Amino acid sequence: MALWRDGAFAEDDWTTLADDAALPEGKAIVSLARWRKEADALRGREVGVALAAGKDAQAALAEVADRPLLALKFDKFGDGRAFSYAMLLRQRYGFAGDLRAVGDVLLDEIPLMQRCGFTSFDVTNEATLKALSEGRLPAFPVAYQPGLSPGEARVN
Repeated sequence: MALWRDGAFAEDDWTTLADDAALPEGKAIVSLARWRKEADALRGREVGVALAAGKDAQAALAEVADRPLLALKFDKFGDGRAFSYAMLLRQRYGFAGDLRAVGDVLLDEIPLMQRCGFTSFDVTNEATLKALSEGRLPAFPVAYQPGLSPGEARVN
């Protein structure tokens, strides 16, 4: 896995934990199930929450919007619910932290993810890793719908 943010690969100072793993001293990402089970103990720590699309995810957005990092999972190409969750988090729930795309992050989706408010990308796809390392990120210089990317041109 490689973390890509702000147009370059970066060090990841967050540790993603299994539900039965001990909590480290530094920054940690836990599942929604673990967050719900241990929220009182975790709330005072620098803990992010990983959300997978499903029946509980949308209802949990308001519950976790105060976390410093939220990791939205893209389990398969055809499931775009995390795009909607990102927009809801930013616009409705005022989430201001790092919004991370994890899972099946594909090169041509990254600019669209950025428009929805994603700020970092946990990339595992080999073709995407190669293209990003070569500086080949597709650009969409003009958009017809409003987005959340800074400095974006729009056609009215």
